[in-house]
Amino acid sequence: MFKNRNGAGQKLAEKLKLELSAEEIKKLIILAIPRGGIIVGAQIARDLGVEMDCLIVKKIPSPQSPELAIGAIGEEGVVVWEKELCEKLGVGVKYQQEAVKKKILELEDKKNFFRHGQALLEIKEKMVLIVDDGVATGATAKVSALIAENLSPAEIILAVPVIAKETLSELKQRFSRVIYLDAPEMFFSVDQFYEDFAPVSDDEIKRTLEEEK
Repeated sequence: MFKNRNGAGQKLAEKLKLELSAEEIKKLIILAIPRGGIIVGAQIARDLGVEMDCLIVKKIPSPQSPELAIGAIGEEGVVVWEKELCEKLGVGVKYQQEAVKKKILELEDKKNFFRHGQALLEIKEKMVLIVDDGVATGATAKVSALIAENLSPAEIILAVPVIAKETLSELKQRFSRVIYLDAPEMFFSVDQFYEDFAPVSDDEIKRTLEEEK
């Protein structure tokens, strides 16, 4: 159990210091995923003394449960679907198409608000550390990996405080390394692992990003 996202970020930064060499840390650029990943990522960036940017990804929710991600869409129109989950829930093509259209508009709004429409930090031949506050189905992490791959980094690492055990093995195939603090079998939602999992507002994200520049 983590006290809050800052506390989780501090613990994860300590783990990263053990897992990565000093030379590797010097080459790191953090790409943090809104919303909660920004708070965790900013704490890691401060503790390690590295740059951070915002990788904008939008979860696509199940029609039955807005908390359950059945897919995700990222910058440059990258889309990932959890096909088995969509089939299990009976999510059809019409819902998928409408959801993607809606999320594209939201994504552009967030890109303009958080980064003023600017491109990501240059990550070519850099070590990229993708950070979130937790991983359940892995849809967001998969989209993030695809976006980063298109920008030719030297390596893409996923770093999260907590990840569902059943998702871990799949993501180990997507990332060169997955660094985490806990991978429980009983995983219902990310918030169950935090004492304080308060919503993160757009203004808080923007303020945090500006402080890290």
